[in-house]
Amino acid sequence: MSESQPNSYRAAEASHRYVLDLVRDADRDRFLGALFAPEPRRRGLLTLLAFDYELARTRSVTREPMLARIRLEWWREAMAEAAGGGKPRAQPIVEALGETIRRHGLALESLVELIDAREEEIEGPLDVMRAGHALADLELAVLGVEDAPSRQAAHAVGAAWLMGEGPERDQLVGDARALRRKVDPAALPILLPAISLGRPMGPLRRPLAYWWAARRRRY
Repeated sequence: MSESQPNSYRAAEASHRYVLDLVRDADRDRFLGALFAPEPRRRGLLTLLAFDYELARTRSVTREPMLARIRLEWWREAMAEAAGGGKPRAQPIVEALGETIRRHGLALESLVELIDAREEEIEGPLDVMRAGHALADLELAVLGVEDAPSRQAAHAVGAAWLMGEGPERDQLVGDARALRRKVDPAALPILLPAISLGRPMGPLRRPLAYWWAARRRRY
């Protein structure tokens, strides 16, 4: 869906503020990366990060598998409604997603894929490749990036972000960086968090490091 096409739904500013505050507090590195996207794509990225955060915390909300599945089913139903023509459910993240889905033409199947990936974590280990790739595909759609090198780099960074330290994560980050000259610069906001993997940075240094990396188109 082109951004020039009419979209009858706009989330309240209070919903966008809720999303921004949530991601800034809960996912600082990827929040900083998203700030380098122009509006309205920036809002779309922040909304997807808030959505991912809500899905990821299902295991901490309840340890009962059945309740966890009910919670994720609520999100499936909410996404189906948000992708439809009606008014989304009265929940800040869902409202922001309603705008993001319609503005950027996100496919319901792609949103459900992220939910399904997180469902695997209820009674087993998270498939970091599946979950990381699912979020990256949604983010690329918001950014309007479609080329193969950017997709490959975004997949690598998305999966690496969900891993602990180790050679597999280092390999993924290295693979993403090897594509640096080929990726679309528009994808940089979702690649920048790679600079935080394996490089401890204090809260004062981090924003400057992201700014410098973005200026040099590095990650």
